[in-house]
Amino acid sequence: MEEGKTRLRAVDCSWISDLRRVRQFSDTKQMTQIVQGIPPGSALGWFCLRTQPKHEHIAAAHLQKEPDIEVYLPRIRFRRPTRRGPVWFTEALFPNYLFARFDLTACLRGVCHTRGVRGVVHFGDRWPIVPEAVVEELRATVEADRVHVIREELQPGEAVQIAGGVFHGLRAVITRVMPSRERVAVLLEFLGRQTTVELPGEALIRDMDERRLVLRGHK
Repeated sequence: MEEGKTRLRAVDCSWISDLRRVRQFSDTKQMTQIVQGIPPGSALGWFCLRTQPKHEHIAAAHLQKEPDIEVYLPRIRFRRPTRRGPVWFTEALFPNYLFARFDLTACLRGVCHTRGVRGVVHFGDRWPIVPEAVVEELRATVEADRVHVIREELQPGEAVQIAGGVFHGLRAVITRVMPSRERVAVLLEFLGRQTTVELPGEALIRDMDERRLVLRGHK
């Protein structure tokens, strides 16, 4: 969209229902506010940018070269179950999205033409601004210049998934943690019956979406 054709329209709180269309932010519907009648040259704020798949870091690197643009790309490192055992992955906290602070009326065209960027999230002529407080709260958990590592200190009663070995892919519940032996006792259903087995702690992964762990404040 050409810069000269951008219109910033005043709207009411009905934007909340629009945000439900964005799947990646389904759990944070109140994280944005809408630009309301801001005159050209003063639409400065944090915006949510959609990137090409797996290109968040590329888009961020190119945007950071621009002196008038501040970029925040929260990234996390976590274990994911595979048949050969848990494997570490590093991904964006919000896949295919990042945050950037800039003047919408002055920088929109350049931002949209940046390598790796597909566009700025908007709904028609409404351009959501991410409140400063939301970005700061995220930064308090996931720093901009560091990858947030999700460490799993498993506790009795937690649901886990087994990675690798003959029980790969099965879900279980922790019954006992044995730190001295680096093993964990779990209760699982196998061949139609509940069985208690001991497994290496490193073979267990918490059975919960890793991004929810971060957004709920788990370290």
